[in-house]
Amino acid sequence: MPPPSDIVKVAIEWPGAFPRLMEIDQKKPLSSIIKEVCDGWSISTHENYALQHADGSGFYITEKNRNEIKNGAILRLTSSPAQNAQQLHERIQSSSMDAKLEALKDLAKFSRDVTFAQEFINLDGISLLTQMVESGTERYQKLQKIMKPCFGDMLSFTLTAFVELMDHGIVSWDTFSVAFIKKIASYVNKSAMDVSILQRSLAILESMVLNSHDLYLKVAQEITIGQLIPHLQGTDKEIQTYTIAVINALFLKAPDDKRQRYIANNIDILDFPLSEMANILAQKQLRSIILTHVIRAHGPINNEMAHQLYVWQVLTFNLLEDRMMTKMDPQDQAQRDIIFELRRIAFDVEPEQNNIGGSIEKRKSMYTRDYKKLGFTNNVNPALDFTHTPPGMLALDNMLYFAKHHQDAYIRIVLENSSREDKHECPFGRSSIELTKMLCEILKVGELPSETCNDFHPMFFTHDRSFEEFFCICIQLLNKTWKEMRATSEDFNKVMQVVKEQIMRALTNKPSSLDQFKCRLQNLSYTEILKIRQSERMNQEDFQSRPILELKDKIQPEIIELIKQQRLNRLVEGTCFRKLNSRRRQDKFWYCRLSPNHKVLHYGDLEESPQGEVPHDSLQDKLPVADIKAIVTGKDCPHMKEKGALKQNKEVLELAFSIMYDSNCQLNFIAPDKHEYCIWTDGLNALLGKDMISDLTRNDMDTLLSMELKLRLLDLENIQIPDAPPPIPKEPSNYDFVYDCN
Repeated sequence: MPPPSDIVKVAIEWPGAFPRLMEIDQKKPLSSIIKEVCDGWSISTHENYALQHADGSGFYITEKNRNEIKNGAILRLTSSPAQNAQQLHERIQSSSMDAKLEALKDLAKFSRDVTFAQEFINLDGISLLTQMVESGTERYQKLQKIMKPCFGDMLSFTLTAFVELMDHGIVSWDTFSVAFIKKIASYVNKSAMDVSILQRSLAILESMVLNSHDLYLKVAQEITIGQLIPHLQGTDKEIQTYTIAVINALFLKAPDDKRQRYIANNIDILDFPLSEMANILAQKQLRSIILTHVIRAHGPINNEMAHQLYVWQVLTFNLLEDRMMTKMDPQDQAQRDIIFELRRIAFDVEPEQNNIGGSIEKRKSMYTRDYKKLGFTNNVNPALDFTHTPPGMLALDNMLYFAKHHQDAYIRIVLENSSREDKHECPFGRSSIELTKMLCEILKVGELPSETCNDFHPMFFTHDRSFEEFFCICIQLLNKTWKEMRATSEDFNKVMQVVKEQIMRALTNKPSSLDQFKCRLQNLSYTEILKIRQSERMNQEDFQSRPILELKDKIQPEIIELIKQQRLNRLVEGTCFRKLNSRRRQDKFWYCRLSPNHKVLHYGDLEESPQGEVPHDSLQDKLPVADIKAIVTGKDCPHMKEKGALKQNKEVLELAFSIMYDSNCQLNFIAPDKHEYCIWTDGLNALLGKDMISDLTRNDMDTLLSMELKLRLLDLENIQIPDAPPPIPKEPSNYDFVYDCN
């Protein structure tokens, strides 16, 4: 007879004694269980003790997390969180450098546990650590020369403990002094600083900026781009990642007016404060340094760096939002002069010709004729074409940039179309407006960056005006496609759809430069797009006849079983999941994998992202598949309901799923990407005997089914398969033709 579900069999360790095997009744109060354990070793003061996991995380066991204890777990009887916090609080104030260093090392380890963290914070531990950071360096300044390694380790453990304690969200970031901020900033500003200290300092500055507007203002006064550039030029990937994260955080929190104020000014970037982020991002130096030392550096780009580059890209393009949402004022002479400039460059009209000679009516007629050739919808007053948002004034900015920086191509396009028949001309003005709107949609201009996305494009880091250059390439593509399609004005929307498909297919390969992107578009001509569409359509149409559908139904179960086995094999390999929260996005990992016999899920926390598979025996926690009650996804997940910041993020919601087991217990996941989300939800549903309904399964089913059908039909190539089976012939009049071999 199996034991009751409320009884858990564990081993409990105590220093200097043999471990005890014990059955824990989960219905009993935890204090009673601790007293029973203490009585077994004749320990009288049981209130000063607690249980913690002996392997893996080493976290304290509380009433909230006691349901996570599994059969076979190894626990340790140790001092209570309150007593441990009190002891460490005293030890880190020791006059002995060695004792102080050992205490800070223990504090950095224990601070990961929220139970201990709460007790240490109650003792005003955060204030003690900040005082040590503010004054400790001066106190031990004379000892640095003779005890530099010891001092560096001490400061590193102090900052690590501070970061871990703050990460629990118990204490507000608004409580820190300017002196503390200056001290942390000084560690970042120093040219030669221990890597671990620099990492923690950058992480603290990022969290300060993201969590407090007042701290953002103070941090922005202390950090300049000149002090951060050396960190980007180094070879340490982690330092580079943290540095870009700080830049992104400061830019994200900068007021709108400061983002836009200096975007066109040519000010020395090295001495400029990061509070004026638009100026920094507009400069060539920072972009080129990221391109040279990060994107084109040796070695692959990890997921965290890819995410920070994606954020940098999104925030850079979001600078265009103001122009994108600004309508043109038809009465604004400065804005009207831009249209005059477009006309002047296209038709080589001298400025004074606009104001001399001929009557007003004659000049209006000349303007109307030229504006028609430029492809504006409103020939009389082209300013009205730019009163819709998006793209607003951004479209006019792009047109002017194209006319000035690619003048030959601009003149050729305008003159080519002005010499065609009216119905066959590609209207440059209308095309530019619609294309700008399309590019803003593709690049999601104006949207905040996702917390989980890492989809950056290297080519946008190769030019200071990458969006404008992107537009210039695409407007020439549009004109080329228009000619290839022999389009008329009625085909305008069809041409735009083809152009969008060309751009999206070219971006899929993530070209490393704008020139590569242009070459890729050259290969994606309208004829090639037609071939791709025809191939995709034929793959669908060829398999709609009745015999093929019957064959498809016959082999579909085999394909489903194949997909199921692939999903389960991937679960056996396991996946590293990131622990997300609303404060910061690094250093928290855990791993989960299915046992080879498909009966148990093994999982546990990791110190860092693994390079390969994590062995089962290193994952301390287990969940029997038989105990799983249900799989929930998206907003139905408990951790999505609890975390308000994540709840609002659509991308995170789409990657969240939870395993529900026992009574009110769950194992919460946030997948690294959509592919892993589909793999795990499919695999878990397969374990529970449910249908696999993800988008990935549908795509795999279509692909594998199509391949299998083609393989089976190879012998019937060029033979038309009838829709109905051939009629059965009549029986022969006699069977004299049968030959008896005997």
